[in-house]
Amino acid sequence: MLNLIIFGAPGSGKGTQSDLIVEKYKLTHLSTGDLLRKEIAEKSDLGQIADSFISKGELVPDEMIIDILSKHIENQDKGSNGVILDGFPRTVAQAEALEILLNKFNKDVSVLIDLRVEENELVDRLMLRGQTSGRSDDNLETIQKRLKVYHKKTEPVNDFYRNRNKYTDIDGTGTITEIFERISAIIDTLK
Repeated sequence: MLNLIIFGAPGSGKGTQSDLIVEKYKLTHLSTGDLLRKEIAEKSDLGQIADSFISKGELVPDEMIIDILSKHIENQDKGSNGVILDGFPRTVAQAEALEILLNKFNKDVSVLIDLRVEENELVDRLMLRGQTSGRSDDNLETIQKRLKVYHKKTEPVNDFYRNRNKYTDIDGTGTITEIFERISAIIDTLK
C-alpha cells in the first residue's frame, strides 16, 4: 500500500498533481481542503466552525481534521492501492497525530513529496486561481497571511519526515506533465 503526502505551500500544485497521481496509481485522494469546503458548502456545524478559521487564513484545529481523516481512512475504497493526503499534515502536531492514526489501521506514510515553488510564483498562481475559481481565500491579503502561516507552522513538517527518511522534494515549476513525471519517478521507486 502506498500512503503518500503531497506537500508544498499554497499554490504549489498539490491538488492538480494529486488528481494525476490518483488516476495513475489508483489511490484514494484525501484533500482536507476539499473535505472542509464540502462541510462549509453544506453549512454543517463543522463547516461553520471551519469557515470561521479559513476565511481569516488560519488553520482549522487539529482535532477537527483528524476526526474527518479517520472517518475517510477507515472507509477507504477497498480497491484502492493506498491514499494520498493533500493539505495534511500542516503542523508537526498533525504529523504526529497522523502517525498514530495510520498505526491504528496498520498503515504508515510511504513518503512526503514536497513541491518546491518560488514565493512570487505562488502568489501569481493563487491570484490567478482566485480570478478563475472565485475562491474567497485567494486574494492578496489572505494569500500573504496563508504563506506566512505556511512558513511558520507548516514548513517544519518537512523536518519531521526528513528525520524519518520519508522526505523528498522536487522542483514544482514547469508544465504539469513535467512536474508529474518527476513525481512518478519517485513513486515508482516505492512500488
